[in-house]
Amino acid sequence: IGMFFQDGLTGSAWGDWATYTASPLRAFESELGVQEPVGFWDPAGFTADGDLAKFKRRRSVELKHGRICMMATMGYITPEVIGKLPGYLSPSAGLKFADIPNGLAAISKVPTAGWAQIAAYFGFVEFSGGFTDYKTGTPGDYGFKVLTSSDPAEKTKKLAAEIANGRLAMVAIIGMFFQDGLTGSAWGDWALYTASPLRAKVARNFYGGDGGAPAARVAFDPANELGVQDPVGFWDPLGFAADKDEATFKRRRAVEIKHGRISMYATIGYIVPEYFKFPGYLSPSLGLKFADVPNGLAALSKLPVLGGAQMVAFAGLIETTGFFQAESTTDGRGPREGA
Repeated sequence: IGMFFQDGLTGSAWGDWATYTASPLRAFESELGVQEPVGFWDPAGFTADGDLAKFKRRRSVELKHGRICMMATMGYITPEVIGKLPGYLSPSAGLKFADIPNGLAAISKVPTAGWAQIAAYFGFVEFSGGFTDYKTGTPGDYGFKVLTSSDPAEKTKKLAAEIANGRLAMVAIIGMFFQDGLTGSAWGDWALYTASPLRAKVARNFYGGDGGAPAARVAFDPANELGVQDPVGFWDPLGFAADKDEATFKRRRAVEIKHGRISMYATIGYIVPEYFKFPGYLSPSLGLKFADVPNGLAALSKLPVLGGAQMVAFAGLIETTGFFQAESTTDGRGPREGA
């Protein structure tokens, strides 16, 4: 999909950015935050209008959120690693630091006066820095010159690192909140999330053996299926497996495997012609040589009608014969043990 997208924008199978001269994103490709390995990355198209004022406002917001999330992430990690401060958080309420649980559960222990202090500090941060820093100077620059250097290259490196770390912290703290909310643990121990619908326990659709039903049904658990592996583990952010339906799970698994196999062929098909093409003719009747066919999407313009018919016929063969999917199973992996 990435190759198709880059090819469509640049006219090159390898998506050479230099050929996409009409891009409005070129207005910001030299800004801080454009760094390896992603480069300029704006999948939602926020900068597509090329508006510099809007870009600076969003950069200011990004920096502020990144800084807050770096502090919040450290606030989540520190009590787990080095412990808690001695003494009382609120002497009047008899509340010790040791009494405060880690993670989201700490919210239930914050005194009313504590919330007032938090709100007051928020107001101080917002109003003392102003809301128009991006109009009057460098976004995120409030005169607090910690990340600076007399060497311009070193200063750019530090500021770019701040943006990168802030982005990572924004993702990290949301992940911590999500795991904490599901498991009740600041570190999101999966074993604690016993109510998860992803731990579905329903009967399998096949029993194996010699055709008769076994003495006991084997419980189905999507979290134990192929594809659940480190470092992500069981990952179903859209909840496709939440309906506990094994047949639906297997149908999606068959589709996933088929699409994966086709895409592996397609990816190799994109890469190989960059290094090697067959000698001779692709279509002798049309005088069309393999060397005449461009790489990438541009090859479609050279495709003979009969060539397209052959592709459709081959796709039909794959679909109707189960070429990618064995008859004895529902998930494209071939016969299972005992099936």
